[in-house]
Amino acid sequence: MSGNTTKIVFLGAGSISFGMSMLRDLVTTPELRGSTLTLVTQHADTATRAAALARYLSDKVGARLNVEATTDRRAAFDGASFVVNATAVERNRLWKLDFEIPKKHGIRHTLGENGGPGGLFFTLRTLPMIFDFVRDMEEICPEALFINFSNPESRIVMALGRYSRIRCLGQCHGINGSRWQVAQILGLPTDDVDVWGAGLNHFQCLMQIRHRKTGEDLYPRLKAAEASFASPTSPLTRRLFRAFGYWLTCGDEHLGEYFAYGWEAGEKGYDFAADERWRAEFADSVSKVLAGSADMPPWWIEPSGERGGAVMAAMLSNQRRMLDSGIVYNRGAIPNLPENLAVEVPVMVDAAGVHPVSMGPLPDPIAKLMSMQANVQQLAVDAAVHASKETALQALLIDPVVNSAAAAEKLLDELWEINRPYIRKCI
Repeated sequence: MSGNTTKIVFLGAGSISFGMSMLRDLVTTPELRGSTLTLVTQHADTATRAAALARYLSDKVGARLNVEATTDRRAAFDGASFVVNATAVERNRLWKLDFEIPKKHGIRHTLGENGGPGGLFFTLRTLPMIFDFVRDMEEICPEALFINFSNPESRIVMALGRYSRIRCLGQCHGINGSRWQVAQILGLPTDDVDVWGAGLNHFQCLMQIRHRKTGEDLYPRLKAAEASFASPTSPLTRRLFRAFGYWLTCGDEHLGEYFAYGWEAGEKGYDFAADERWRAEFADSVSKVLAGSADMPPWWIEPSGERGGAVMAAMLSNQRRMLDSGIVYNRGAIPNLPENLAVEVPVMVDAAGVHPVSMGPLPDPIAKLMSMQANVQQLAVDAAVHASKETALQALLIDPVVNSAAAAEKLLDELWEINRPYIRKCI
């Protein structure tokens, strides 16, 4: 494939935050110059705005993208090489309820997004929408790669691995945050630190931490430095580091979603008010730049740090590019976790597709720690795929975050009714 015949479909292009990150990467990836970019949104006004922004950025850097915008997903899929997904179902409104309702019933948790009751209901309402996408892809563009950025990443990739023939790769920048964390403790520039992780999304074990220039194993230095590191940040991650001997990704809020004691590092939840303020301010900034009444911030035409563009470039040019992480269907990449699970490991990408890179088995105690969450995720996917309230209750009752069977039943009844419009069988 060459760049000028490549078609990229972007689902959820109206996303004011992630949409911008994806557009920055598409216009700054040389291999994608001249590609067709089809932006798909639910509403014509957001499609028009996203297309105007994409054209503006493309013109600024000479990317020569042929930008289209539509609300017709099936029409967009015709001829697609890549389908990028950044969609969510009523993201902030329902996520807020995912956090507040369990808390009302006595469940103590951190974010309510990828683990605990919130992770279950994100799964229940998101998978039917995802299967609508991939069933259309199976019919219209069966060879396209589905690149997923939406949460819950592990559960989406697992479901597609089990029930679809569409090739899928999940992408998350969480490992970069952990690289920054350990670099701060070590007192090294982040660019001097190499990390290699394996595990679950938002729950990887850094199998190796090395100095990029010398190859030195930095784990001994990290253990010594962490013991005297004065900052109170990341108490949960650091406590687990001392107990298990490995650094786990990717920050206390995300990592804490998977543990009964995760709330000990904080249980304030996501800052929805700040999120909405930022979105409004950024939308206003976009409007002013497009209208010519404000200068474009330089970072708008700089790479975002996400890897979607790199994945496409590697496939198009057969570069055999190594990426430090990707979320893939396991099939033995981590031999001591279930095969029918989604895992996050390094991947190599070339024209033949995405190839997971195995780092061997996880340390046994880490594998046991992750296996508890693996079981929760598998039952959550089963509940969503079959629209089964009975299986959803089982998923809650094995989740370490859930500390009361009575609370599980109450929150299930309440959140099931709220999410009922979106819950339906996927197969």
